[in-house]
Amino acid sequence: MKTFSLSEFNLLDRQEVRKSLVHCCGSSSWVSQMEEQRPFASIMEMHKQALQIWRKLNVTDWKEAFEHHPKIGDLKSLQEKFSSTKAWAEQEQKGSEGASSTVLQALALGNKNYENRFGYIFIVCATGKSAEEMLSLLKQRLSHDPEVEIQIAAQEQEKIMILRLEKLIHE
Repeated sequence: MKTFSLSEFNLLDRQEVRKSLVHCCGSSSWVSQMEEQRPFASIMEMHKQALQIWRKLNVTDWKEAFEHHPKIGDLKSLQEKFSSTKAWAEQEQKGSEGASSTVLQALALGNKNYENRFGYIFIVCATGKSAEEMLSLLKQRLSHDPEVEIQIAAQEQEKIMILRLEKLIHE
């Protein structure tokens, strides 16, 4: 994934901006609104706008963003379907690398149960978390009411989005 200085990013054509932003957040509404906010005066302003836009989106927009992530621990999916963000997602899910097959199988089953219960994949900001920690969070979150869980999932996507913006824009 190509990275940019803020001034380079501000000068990109619309297509390149959209292509870059979708790697940070898969909501087409978020991408469009972020593209319209350019030029950004600072990275801090960019992050502020990203958060404001994200928090005003609806559940449908959030779920669209979730679809742009591989399932936690699903390394095959990561390699096949999500090749455009593979490097970032691999780095984020590094905690799954050394996990035992038992933990990976439990994550796969938990992901399936989560998706059946809530209608979207389990979203967690995996950076710095071990597979065991993610499995524990998954089990905890399975007990939430759907209204509570969608808010938690949106907050996790928000963390991922900001981390990816930080990777996209360097100074």
